[in-house]
Amino acid sequence: MRAGAAAWQDGCVNDVAPPSTALAELARACGISPEYTAWNGDRVSSSTDAIRAALASLGVVAHTDDACHQSLEALAELEWRRLVPPVIVLVEGQSAQVPVHVPHGAPVAASVVLEHGEVRELEQLDVYVPPRMVDGREVGRATFDLPAGLPLGWHRLEAATTGRRGRGWVVVTPARIDVPDSVRRERPWGLAAQLYSVRSERSWGIGDFGDLADLCSLAAIREGADFLLINPLHAAEAVPPLEPSPYLPSSRRFLNPLYIRIEDIPEVAYVPSQHRAVIEWESEKPRRANLEADLLDRDASWRAKSAALEKIFEVPRSAARQARFEAFCLREGDALEEFATWCAISEAHKGLPWPAEFENPRSAAVDQWRNEHSDRVLFYAWLQWLADEQLGRAQAAAVDAGMGIGIMTDLAVGVHPSGADAWALGKVLAAGMEVGAPPDMYNQNGQNWSQPPWQPRALEAAAYLPFRDVVRAAVRHSGALRVDHILGLFRQWWIPAGHAANDGVYVQFDHDALIGILALEAQRAGTIVIGEDLGTLEPWVSDYLNHRGLLGTVVALFEKEHGNRPQAPENYRADALVSVTVHDLPPTAAFLAGEHVDARAELGLIAGDIDAERAAATADRDAMVAYLEERGWLPVEWDEDDLIAGVHRLAMHSPALLTAVSLTDATGDRRSQNHPGTSTEYPNWRIPLTDKAGAVILLDEIFDNERVQRLLEAVRSARN
Repeated sequence: MRAGAAAWQDGCVNDVAPPSTALAELARACGISPEYTAWNGDRVSSSTDAIRAALASLGVVAHTDDACHQSLEALAELEWRRLVPPVIVLVEGQSAQVPVHVPHGAPVAASVVLEHGEVRELEQLDVYVPPRMVDGREVGRATFDLPAGLPLGWHRLEAATTGRRGRGWVVVTPARIDVPDSVRRERPWGLAAQLYSVRSERSWGIGDFGDLADLCSLAAIREGADFLLINPLHAAEAVPPLEPSPYLPSSRRFLNPLYIRIEDIPEVAYVPSQHRAVIEWESEKPRRANLEADLLDRDASWRAKSAALEKIFEVPRSAARQARFEAFCLREGDALEEFATWCAISEAHKGLPWPAEFENPRSAAVDQWRNEHSDRVLFYAWLQWLADEQLGRAQAAAVDAGMGIGIMTDLAVGVHPSGADAWALGKVLAAGMEVGAPPDMYNQNGQNWSQPPWQPRALEAAAYLPFRDVVRAAVRHSGALRVDHILGLFRQWWIPAGHAANDGVYVQFDHDALIGILALEAQRAGTIVIGEDLGTLEPWVSDYLNHRGLLGTVVALFEKEHGNRPQAPENYRADALVSVTVHDLPPTAAFLAGEHVDARAELGLIAGDIDAERAAATADRDAMVAYLEERGWLPVEWDEDDLIAGVHRLAMHSPALLTAVSLTDATGDRRSQNHPGTSTEYPNWRIPLTDKAGAVILLDEIFDNERVQRLLEAVRSARN
């Protein structure tokens, strides 16, 4: 057991009484694990309260053993109440048997309507299933053959019996999405950056879509990079205060207009002179902030940008531009209308509680409010069009500059509990639950990300369409997609509201369906998918992802053999994205210096012996130095820059298909962007890009920086 493991035990719910047999049986039937394997191999029981709370969020009554038995019977009857299943997810070439439930003895017919409109009648099979009494009536089951060979896509399943019709979905997904041959042949490398932190002389205090296009172009032309991995670009709040974390967005279906480059909006050229002066005045203060190493101020940047955007919105659009805007609104449909409505209502109430009649996004009160404030709703829809347009141009610029992949976007785990998606998609989210992670060596009290999870039963009843829409938004303008905590598509750690982060329960998801839909939408967009499969997981998960054509994630600092010796990079997984560090760790220099231990101790994230943690960090560094010296990747007399270059040489010698180099490692920045397990204790996600001395380094000068050139030269030489 490594240092820290014993301390972890102190913070873990390890001695709770196991649930009763009835409760455990009901939990398993609902996909809830009464116990789980912790990161250190111990079997841990979840508390009875946590299990009951999770069942309640699924709409399952479990307050007594008798109630558990009744709920089990109700579960068995659920599918018999449906005429057809809400969704059937297949792998291409796979057939299936479709159960259709009708009054016993009633006639029935079934068909599939393909995406392009072709209707295929289904053959009823000679399969006898005894009828069942459901709600006082006898229900029979007819079984239809869903043949192999259906094309990829979203098809409609239809069935009809006397006086009743039913509809569901048949989703045919690829068995595997193939990585392009060029990627397997060339094994591209790229940079990883937090876009908001990378500012140029033209930024308004925050890195934007214009900076994104320029960073991609410079990285490709000057350094030969093939991709740029960035933080999630999901939408934040409509009005300040804005949530700093890109991993706690208001919506994952829409973009953050904070990243809009004001000067790149075509209508700016036609702003009246008196309004143009206002725009220039608004830009002055945030542009001065570009040169400051102080914490990033999203609120100030957005106030300035939104004031400018108000003036630009008043400018008439050309006929062609108006047609494109209208086409965007039609494409996004009801989802955009609901999101823009949420933004407008949020703006009107400015942080105050909403009227109760606004809690339902499809209520008559919301419809009336939308009609009365249609101009504000249109404004927020227009912002999304601008953001979508500029992100698309950034990806085009990356490819035009020579990037083989371009922008690698990041899909967050979930959304803010008070955000737009929580409002609009409440029916498919688990009420009273928050997603997080159980205790591990680095976060010994567990983590609570405060995000409401998908409710698996409700998501299936909705045919996974809300999940599909999230994925479609994520892959629209990306050459590759990193899915944060992809283990959440297999199981999620649910924490009941008011419980400690270590008092949760694992809830299983239909990973075949979710991964299949992710693969389908990515293949249609031509997007490579990387699953962040770090953390506590069963060994088969990474193999399953690779089998479906999704790449995994390898972090060189975590790859160890027995005895704390670094793993030989030649033994890393090949179907993976490898990096030295990630956004939840400090830059490599600070990590190897053990600075993260002192920071975590100061933040109260270490439950046990701090000296033991420091000793472990020192041992990790010494083992890395010894290994690099052994491999000839570190000179006899080395400094910190040599050490960072040596670790990157190690990573570049792996067979991984993709390799990412953190921009903070290149510039020498030492501050962590994020300390998991903290919120207000540390200024997460507000750190601007700086050099080793803590001085701001702008996008315009990054690739002229001597330290950047030194590291990237080591990267290039390791590839040859």
